[in-house]
Amino acid sequence: MPRTTAADAAIAQLSRTQRRLATTRQLRATGLAASTTNARCAPSGPWQRPLPGVVLIQTGAPDLRQRLLAAVLYADTETIALSGTKAVLTGEAALALYGVRDAGTDRADVLVAARRGLRDRSYVHLRRTSRWPPTLLVDGIPCVRPVRAASDFAAREPSPERIRAILATTVQRCSCHPEDLRAELHASHALRNPAVRTALDELRAGVRSIAEAQARTTLRTAGLPDALWNPALFTPTGTFLARPDAYWPFAGVALEVDSEEYHLGATEYRTTLRRRLLLESHGINVTSAAPALIRDHPDELVAAIRTKLHLAKSRPNPPNIIIRPYL
Repeated sequence: MPRTTAADAAIAQLSRTQRRLATTRQLRATGLAASTTNARCAPSGPWQRPLPGVVLIQTGAPDLRQRLLAAVLYADTETIALSGTKAVLTGEAALALYGVRDAGTDRADVLVAARRGLRDRSYVHLRRTSRWPPTLLVDGIPCVRPVRAASDFAAREPSPERIRAILATTVQRCSCHPEDLRAELHASHALRNPAVRTALDELRAGVRSIAEAQARTTLRTAGLPDALWNPALFTPTGTFLARPDAYWPFAGVALEVDSEEYHLGATEYRTTLRRRLLLESHGINVTSAAPALIRDHPDELVAAIRTKLHLAKSRPNPPNIIIRPYL
């Protein structure tokens, strides 16, 4: 049983507010002697040292959020209160906290000031910057905004497909405007990468998923006319109809990319069918395609859209629809 000290009330407060984590400096500020900290972090003690200068006030292994907060604390051992002014989480780990699907958490990219002398440790990778960002607390962890996290990710990611997927999901999931993302990508010099420029071009065109991006590339390569991506369609009286994934207004043809993952339940399936019926009832010719079909049988997608665009020429007028492009 560890010896109780007068500092334990302050330590308990730190534990509650910082996910059972504290820096050694914070512990000293409570009045806890360094020798007591060392004893409690001994192999048989109740505490651990996941990173230099960081103490985990529990015996069990840290969870994901504890690991990420520990990374920030490791880079911010100089201040008593966690503020986000000396160290802040960025990159994929920050995007994962924002709910961006497929964003990895195996490593923690932490922004620090350009002249800090710290080194990378374990899963913590320090990213020095002279362009300090606005910060937000996400689950108690100081993070950059989603657009900055996505930009810092894209500046170092070698895989074009991962760049495409993560940027698209960030814009969709975090309600980021593509122009805000473009400004961050420009500032980080990520736009020097052709894959980043391609992904940004797709986002500015309204594309919001990897499957939509693949469909757009396939259709453009085949020489088909450009579509509007994710436009909002309204009746002449202003009633919202739907937001198809792609729409050719001159022909009244729409493309819906129906994800198998989304259609796992009867409710989602009925919602999709009702949206399709609503579009068809207003004269819009709908083609549906699953992401796997777009990927594995692109010629079939091209043939279907080409045929419907050709048949639309025989129609006297396109559907009377009000279109608002994706903003």
